[in-house]
Amino acid sequence: MITVLLVDDQSLIRQGLKALLELEPDLEIIGEAENGQMALELIAQLSPDVVLMDIRMPIMDGVAATKEIQKSFSWVKVLVLTTFDDDEYVKAAVQHGAMGYLLKDTPSEELAVAIRAVQKGYTQLGPGIVKKLLTQFQNMPPQTSPVPPALAELTPREKEVLQLIASGASNREISQKLYISEGTVKNHVTNILNRLSLRDRTQAAIVANTYLSYLNEST
Repeated sequence: MITVLLVDDQSLIRQGLKALLELEPDLEIIGEAENGQMALELIAQLSPDVVLMDIRMPIMDGVAATKEIQKSFSWVKVLVLTTFDDDEYVKAAVQHGAMGYLLKDTPSEELAVAIRAVQKGYTQLGPGIVKKLLTQFQNMPPQTSPVPPALAELTPREKEVLQLIASGASNREISQKLYISEGTVKNHVTNILNRLSLRDRTQAAIVANTYLSYLNEST
């Protein structure tokens, strides 16, 4: 059973989500909060597996709450569910540890699938969100700080794979571009994540875009 905490300042939204998600036999709504501060208090008491988090809320918004959850309750997974797909909200939520970012018009079946995936440690981003996220980092000024040693130690092929991840390419697209099998691509991606101590390919894309100039020069 996956335990879920609902965090939204609108009670009708919480009621609707609860009614829909409780139809799923493996999901249990164990609490509700109307702001981030209340969410933190309930997490300490209930220790949910997944927090379904709104962004704009009074007292403490979803981004600030996600940051605190990552700091104090790092085992709890946060899935942002909001009406806002603003680039800054997306970037801030993911940077502070959100495992997913979906819009409230996501069908309930897809939301349930996303909750299960997030609970297992997989990132879930709604349609168009990945593109927004990558665009944000592609438009950042070039990184002038020293290149992390782990990044410099990647093999030339791993750096090529990382560059393609930064562009949003799938494993199949990377395999076609580099003329290698999808299985080999998966192995390279796993090695990259392990060497850079990253959670998933979304974080890998963020790192790659941050140090894109270095990657371009070294491949």
